[in-house]
Order: sequence, then C-alpha cells, then structure tokens
Amino acid sequence: MSTEQVIRRLTAIMVIDVVGYVRLMSADESGTHFRLKAHRSERIEPIVRRRRGRLIKLTGDGAMIEFPSAVEALSAAIEIQQAMLDANRGQPADTAIVFRIGLDFGDFIVDDNELYGDGVNIAVRLEGAAPAGGVVISGNMRDAVAGRIKASFEDLGGLVLKNIERPVRAFRVEWSAADWSGKGTSPSVAAALTAPPALPDKPSIAILPFTNMSADPEQEYFTDGITEDIITEMSRFHEIFVIARNSTFTYKGRSVDVRLVATELGVRYVLEGSIRKAADRVRVTGQLIDALSGSHIWAERYDRVLKDIFAVQEELTRSIVRAIAPHILFGDAEKIHRRRPEDLNAYEIAVRASAKAWDAWFKSDSGLRDAAVADAAAALAIDPRSTTALWALAFAQWQHLAFATAVDRAAAWRDGMRAADLAIEIDRSFSSAHSMKGLLLAFSADRDRIDEALACAQRSYELNPHSMVALTALSFIEIVSGEPESAIEHLLEALRLSPRDPQRPTVLLNLAMASGCARRYADGVNYATLGIREAPGLATLYAHLAVNYVGLGEIAKARAALDESTRIAPGQVERSLAGFMFRKQEHQRRGTTFLRIAAGLEDPTAADALR
Repeated sequence: MSTEQVIRRLTAIMVIDVVGYVRLMSADESGTHFRLKAHRSERIEPIVRRRRGRLIKLTGDGAMIEFPSAVEALSAAIEIQQAMLDANRGQPADTAIVFRIGLDFGDFIVDDNELYGDGVNIAVRLEGAAPAGGVVISGNMRDAVAGRIKASFEDLGGLVLKNIERPVRAFRVEWSAADWSGKGTSPSVAAALTAPPALPDKPSIAILPFTNMSADPEQEYFTDGITEDIITEMSRFHEIFVIARNSTFTYKGRSVDVRLVATELGVRYVLEGSIRKAADRVRVTGQLIDALSGSHIWAERYDRVLKDIFAVQEELTRSIVRAIAPHILFGDAEKIHRRRPEDLNAYEIAVRASAKAWDAWFKSDSGLRDAAVADAAAALAIDPRSTTALWALAFAQWQHLAFATAVDRAAAWRDGMRAADLAIEIDRSFSSAHSMKGLLLAFSADRDRIDEALACAQRSYELNPHSMVALTALSFIEIVSGEPESAIEHLLEALRLSPRDPQRPTVLLNLAMASGCARRYADGVNYATLGIREAPGLATLYAHLAVNYVGLGEIAKARAALDESTRIAPGQVERSLAGFMFRKQEHQRRGTTFLRIAAGLEDPTAADALR
C-alpha cells in the first residue's frame, strides 16, 4: 500500500464473540448454529443497522463491526447485551448463547474497505478481557462517550494485552436494564433523525448498488458507476422520490432483506441487480420489488456489446420509471440523458478527485484539498470536458476559500469559477455545477453577488431536487442571504431524502448555523453536537457550536468549542472573527459578536442585547 493510497478516518470498532463456542458446538452443533443465526438476524443485525454500523468481518462465532461514532458503537454494544440478556431468560445455562464485546475508538487506516491499525488488535484483545455478557472498552472510547450515554465505567487500569506493546487503559461498562431494555434510546433530536421515515406521498424508490459479477475486482468502478448513473437520471424526475446514492451505498457488499431496506429508507420500491462484464460484452439484470407486498413487479435482463452500455442504462431507467409511475408520459422519459465520458481513465481519476475533495471537507484537511486539485487537473489533461473533474476542482478551491487556506484567494476563486462555468457550459442540466457556482459567488471578494449566488442555487435545486449537494448549497446561501427559516425547511428535507447519508454532518452544520440566525440556540447546540459526533474533524461545526452556546449564555462551553475549531482550522476561525458573511446586519452582528465572545475578545455582556 503506497503512501498516496493511505486513507485514515476516526472511527469506532466493535469485536463480538460467543463465550464457550467450541463447547456449545461440541454438545449440540446444529442447535447452536441455529440459535446463533437467529440471534444475529433477530437481535444483533437490526441493532447494528439502526446504529449505522458496517460489518467488516464475520466469523463462525463472532464479528468485527465499524461504527461512525463512539456513542453509536457503545450504544449498540449495550443494546446487544441487554437484548441477549432478555432473550436468554429461561434458557438453560448450558445451551444459552452469551457474548463478550470489546470496543476501541481511534484513527484507523482504511484500505479496500478494510480497517487496519493497533485499534483493531486492541478491540480484539479487549473482547477477550470482557466478562460473559459484558462490555470492555478502551480509554479512548471512554473519553469519547463520557457524559453522553446512560452507563457507568469501572476503571480496570492498564491491561497488558497480547501483541500490544504498551498497557491499554480499559474500563468495564455497567448499565441499568431499565435504561436499555428494548431499543434503549431516549427521545432526542438524534432519535428523531434516526427514526424510520414515513412513505412520501408519491412513488418512491431506493436503488441498491448493483453487484459486480465479473471475475475482475477492478470492475467495481464500472459497476458502481452504472448504479450511480441510474440514480442520477432517476433523480431528474420530480414525480418520483429517489433515495440518494450515499444512503443506498451503505448497503453495498451486504446481503439484505429488501423489506427491511424499504422500511429503513422510507420507500415503497427497491431496485436490485447485477452486472457481468466480459471482453466486449455486458449483461445487466435488474428486478423491482414492491416492498409492501414483497412481490416482484418487474424484472429484465439486457445483453449488449460494451459500446452500447450507456444505451442500456437509459433503457433500464426508462423501464423502471414505466413500472412504478405509469402516469409519467413517454415524453418525460426522454429527459433521461447523460454525457458519455470521452475517456474512462479520465473518469476514474475524476472520481478519485471528487472523493478526496469530500474527504478534505470532512477532515478540514488542506493537503487533501491540494490532492483533489491535482487529481482533477490530471483528469482534465486527458479529458478537458470531464464535468466530474471540473466539479471536484471547483469544490476543492471553494474549500480553500471557506477554510482560508488558499495561497492566493483571488486565483483560487477564479480557478473555481472557471471550472464551474465550464461544467455548466458542457452540461447545463448538471445540478451540482450550478450549486458550486452559487457557493463560489457567495465567497466573491466584493461580497455583493449573493442574489446571483441564490439564483444559481435555486436553479440547481430545480434541476435535481433530490441532490444533497443542491439542498445543502441552497440552504447555506439562504442562511447567508437572511432566510434561515427557509433553510431549515430545506435541510430537514435533505435529511428525509437521504436518512443514512455520510454527508449528514454538512446538513447538521447548516442546521446549526441556521438555528443560530433564527435564535434557536438549543436546537443549534443539538445539531452541532450531532454533527461533531459524525464528523469530529469538521472545524466549522465547533465554531457554530460556540456561537449557539453563547446564545444560551454558556460561555465556558463556547470557549472550549472555539478552541477546538481553532486547533483544527485556525485560518477559518481568524477569518470569521473579522466578520461573518451574513448579508442581514442583525445576523452579521450577532454571529460575529458571539464568536468574538467565545474567543475572549469581547465581554460576554455584549451578547445580552443581541440574544
């Protein structure tokens, strides 16, 4: 694995194993296997899905699972153990299946969807140190969840673990059954956001990642690209509610029950399929399932030569639309169109540039922004009309402006604007390019192009109301232009559109910002706190947490939050302290004053007249 390929992320890992598995299997092999399988499907898997876990590895008697936050991971562990305690009541002790669980939280290396690092070994060894039916966590995990979860922690001191060079501070978790029986969650903003959504009032669909049936694993790019293209083109239809790509791709590589998927995402129909590519031919199969009845209402297989693959995509999309929304006229179906990339190598490089740009955003990482710019430039050198590369370039340059990391702000703005304008010139229906142009206009040096920025964002939303990029860009510019209530409506719509979206922290960031402008400070604190749990490296979340804490009069907490924002992205905080970019003077004065109070530059009493 080369240095360029190393990707790290802050994440939580759970290792779960059966106590006395060999003994149980020796006594009753088939019965133990049946009971373990039932516990997995009926208790463990639903909890893991609800807590947004991702299965990394499954063994005969255990599993390794990744979670987006320490709170979600420990909550899942307690819920699993409590569910098993309830399930084992009345079960003979010599046949009951009991688990041990170990957890760690830290910075892991991600490569080919696998996790590596000391934390993996630590979680494995902590599982072995846990009592039957218990949970043992690392000190890192305990620090991350302290005060955020209904549990207590018994300090086990520094444990000497096999193959770990240094003693590991560990804690045994204790909890009250009354707090954790059933789902074990209490009413909160977080619970409201993770509750299964209701069906919308129009045809709704989730398109699951198609399965790569080719022998060559390199075809994953190709298979994922076809799935994404179908989602994108389906999203052009305002008559159909389409779940966003980032939510459906959380199911990639997993064997799933489509009825459960439909419940989790709040849709009636689920599309699943596969792609087999060999030599110059491709076979695409798909089936559409009515999740309410469980019936297959459409299925098709397409065999085509490879040069016709885009025609296959268009034909497949038209067929799905006709199956679930017969009221849509054939003329509407002709809206399905995509620009065929002239060079697939350039396309793959552009996809990597886009991925790095998103990673840079969530980690507030200037180096990743530069890497995204470099990859985008490399793709454009091959295909100057690659809209994916142009968008990634504009996004990375906008981040340099937002985080105040541009060496030359004027040059970064011009570079980003040229990229966005060219992407729109190439494909005027490219919603995300209009979004990015709007965001760049909002950061223009003269600060008087907000109306033009808002028009671009609104056009983006009109072109694709299902796009998370369009919704978050529109809401941000609405906040800047002085319309926080409208922004909040769009942001809540964004959460409904993609309830499992990894880009949720951006939505939560904008909700925190809008809440501060609307004087909903308690909501702002809740949204910012949730966002930080999901993206602890996104510096702006801490800054708006600080603003909302000042609104509540909690100055000490505000200062701690701003200190963390400054540590992660000092340039961004310095720029904001000079004055927020809100056009409405009331919002500008309040936001800037509150931030300066958090920084200790103004007396806290200055907030009294502004709250």
